[in-house]
Amino acid sequence: MSTSLFDPVKLGDIELANRVVMAPLTRNRAGAGRVPTPLTVTYYTQRANPRDGAGLIVTEASPISPMGHGYLDTPGIHSAEQVEGWRAVTKAVHGVGGKIVLQLWHVGRISHASLLPGGQAPEAPSEVTARSKTFTTQGFEPVSSPRALRADEIPSIVNDYRLAAARAIEAGFDGVEIHGANGYLIDQFLRSGTNLRSDGYGGSIANRTRFLREVVQAVTGEIGAGRTGLRLSPGAPVNDAQEPDPQPLFNHVAELLAPFHLAYVHVVEGMTGGDRGFDIGAGATFDYAAMRSLAKTPWMVNNGYSREMALEAVATGRADAVAFGRSFISNPDLTRRLRENAALVKADSSTFYGGGAKGYTDYPALA
Repeated sequence: MSTSLFDPVKLGDIELANRVVMAPLTRNRAGAGRVPTPLTVTYYTQRANPRDGAGLIVTEASPISPMGHGYLDTPGIHSAEQVEGWRAVTKAVHGVGGKIVLQLWHVGRISHASLLPGGQAPEAPSEVTARSKTFTTQGFEPVSSPRALRADEIPSIVNDYRLAAARAIEAGFDGVEIHGANGYLIDQFLRSGTNLRSDGYGGSIANRTRFLREVVQAVTGEIGAGRTGLRLSPGAPVNDAQEPDPQPLFNHVAELLAPFHLAYVHVVEGMTGGDRGFDIGAGATFDYAAMRSLAKTPWMVNNGYSREMALEAVATGRADAVAFGRSFISNPDLTRRLRENAALVKADSSTFYGGGAKGYTDYPALA
């Protein structure tokens, strides 16, 4: 008998009632002090009942330090007030039987000086400015030019990840997901187009993956591997993060991860919100199955999955769980709709970033 998308699954130490996951979605609605608000509590609770909603919620990405921020009004996990704000979320989610993990974020060079303490330049592996934009008080603006981190500064950032993971558990989360995807700090260290270093954190694939390995080691050492997931986007140069041949790099990443026995690896197939094809240019394709066989860990897939694709991915064993993003914005009862093959409500993209309840907590569930 084949496995169903709606069957229970255990990812590390986290037991899920179904395999439908709410992907991390930046919504830019934090309150003063970058603290989650009562509206945040409502938003996640609406999607948390595993009968109708997600078997697991991965929160919007949450910066691990003041220097980790890169977008306006994103909730952090680096202050006591933020911990309390998130505790209200986890209490409500658990109250309806849900499971929730916090995504740990450092944006690196994808930031703007106006969002950082004292107007500092963003931190990055190298002084390479991204051809990208970020969301500020002025709307979408080109990112600021970064400064290269000194080698003696890197251990402090690794420790920020560890402290953030500890705070997440203090706030009541079931675990954390390390954000290693989409051209942010960890991904910047991984890729040769953004990492031009000549020290122990740059050059060879082994050196470029060192920062990721140290972060994973610090987080799992603090809260346990069974409560630690990792998100990666191997085949997509998101936020101008270039790598001419990503297969050897991410195969090495997979081999690096295997001994940790993480709760799961969450893979974005293709471009987030865009083409989910396996084409990585010049007629080459990325072999996700090869990467998975090396990682030896529960496998979560993401990016533009339809109902039919998700059912097939789990039934054939290609994935253990499927993460849905935009469809969870406008369908708080997405799992029920998928189970019953009911119509999905289309999300209003004009309300994705910033604002209040409109386009956030006012989408109706099925009668």
